[in-house]
Amino acid sequence: METAEPEGAAVAERLLTSSLRTSYDPVVEIDWDAPHTPGAYWLPPHRSSLYGTPLWSRLSAEQRVELTKHEVASAASAGLWFETILMQMLIRQYYDDDPTSRHAQYALTEVADECRHSIMFGRLIEAMGCPVYRANAVDHWLGRFLKTTASGPRMYAAILIAEEILDAFQREIMADESLQPLIRMVSRIHVVEEARHVRFARDELARQAAAAGPVGMAYARLLVGRAAYTIANRLVHPKAYAAVGIEPEAGRAAARANPHWQATLRWSASRVHDHLAGVGLVAGPGRLLWTRAGLI
Repeated sequence: METAEPEGAAVAERLLTSSLRTSYDPVVEIDWDAPHTPGAYWLPPHRSSLYGTPLWSRLSAEQRVELTKHEVASAASAGLWFETILMQMLIRQYYDDDPTSRHAQYALTEVADECRHSIMFGRLIEAMGCPVYRANAVDHWLGRFLKTTASGPRMYAAILIAEEILDAFQREIMADESLQPLIRMVSRIHVVEEARHVRFARDELARQAAAAGPVGMAYARLLVGRAAYTIANRLVHPKAYAAVGIEPEAGRAAARANPHWQATLRWSASRVHDHLAGVGLVAGPGRLLWTRAGLI
């Protein structure tokens, strides 16, 4: 693997310094035993996948809160799944890198951050009393394929899709004082630390995309489109609806047809879509997958 260019090393140096100033241990920083606030949502109601549908109107206030709790657990489960993939991709890259370089050292720092985030999401799901909503067999296999083979622009684009879609939700959550304090604190920690990861990935992506040939970029566009499709569909697991007495397939069908949820998906992906399109990674057959996922 080529050593990072000087500008990449400079970015890594700045991010290492930032990591020293603002890093958190969620096991210590968060009061996991604090009681939950009665009646407080876990997600802004208008971001629920069923908001505005006939199914939502039939739910009691308590059931609506419960649904948002399970939707958060589903998103946290998806975050755990992808962070596990991300860490393996970064370690695989580090294996070929110069361990004395700041670039390699920041990659390890990011892995350390993601280890803490994975523990945090696991503790969150446990504290909420929800199940882990796992990937289906196809997505599990695709995740294994991605973490084993992805490199160059497709690796960093996939990282950005997962990080920036979740980041959109979490920035709104952490600013909403009406929500459960636990999810606001989890979101704040994740947003602060993920900002560094996004900066690193964007810098790497720009360099990798510039170096990729037309065949590599065509393959990257297809894989990136599939990653976008998978991540969007993993946000709310169909089984989350069963927690409030809704048949999973009925809930998923209602969400897919829900204009409010369609708008939320586009909102969550707007920043990362615009960035990836700007470097030529949203086009051709891959763009159809973005459309099918409801992200554009």
